[in-house]
Amino acid sequence: MRVWVLVKLSLDTSQLRFSGDRILIEETPLRINDIDRNAVEEAVRLKERGIAKQVSILTVLKYPPLKDRVKEADGLIRQLLAMGADEAYVVADDALILTDPMVTSIVASEVLKANGYDIIITGEASIDGYSGQVPAMIAARLGIPVVTYVKELKVDNGIVTVRRDLDNETQVVDSRAPLVVSVTREINMPRIPTVIQIRLAIKKPIKLLTLNDINVRINKVINVKGIKAIQVSRRGIIIDSGSVEEKAEKLIEYLTKDNVLR
Repeated sequence: MRVWVLVKLSLDTSQLRFSGDRILIEETPLRINDIDRNAVEEAVRLKERGIAKQVSILTVLKYPPLKDRVKEADGLIRQLLAMGADEAYVVADDALILTDPMVTSIVASEVLKANGYDIIITGEASIDGYSGQVPAMIAARLGIPVVTYVKELKVDNGIVTVRRDLDNETQVVDSRAPLVVSVTREINMPRIPTVIQIRLAIKKPIKLLTLNDINVRINKVINVKGIKAIQVSRRGIIIDSGSVEEKAEKLIEYLTKDNVLR
């Protein structure tokens, strides 16, 4: 089986740079989307069990400045290659900057169709956008099943059996490959590569592609002008006089005035 892992290099939400209430995207570093490490770990485990013959990483760069992000991506992707993945594909093009999940699914689907696939593993969502839409979009474009929120995955004779978590129940689902699987953090604990694995990863191929290389043209439906942070501030009102009943009445009065209570 050929297993792919779709990885997003997200904005590092713990190191956001600001100018007033505007997030400075160009100055905020990238990081490997946390849950995508779990996806890579699961793919490598399939390889170790002899189920996957090859594990490929696929990422679509979406944040400016493109030239700097390509260099940044090289170091981040090699962390995943050190975990045991065999190769990586990075799609980088000016036309992809700040595009929406639909565009990601179009680009990823074309790369997958051109190279062949059996199981496509993703994280359930990204730490910055957290739309959770891309796995289903890719499956729809490829015309294959998708199973989401997977916390356990087994493969036997081409049958993929997963256990998935929902709000009020756990489901066990069987499906034949090819299919798309989005996993949760609970599925495993991602390994920490050894020094030797990190050195070996330097020799593994990272293939840089543009939209021309995959014969894709993008018409932007959404144009992002900027991203602003939500400003949260306290009212700073202290009720320190009166009896307990009077304080409670005063609190209700303030909450009603602010439309918290109606």
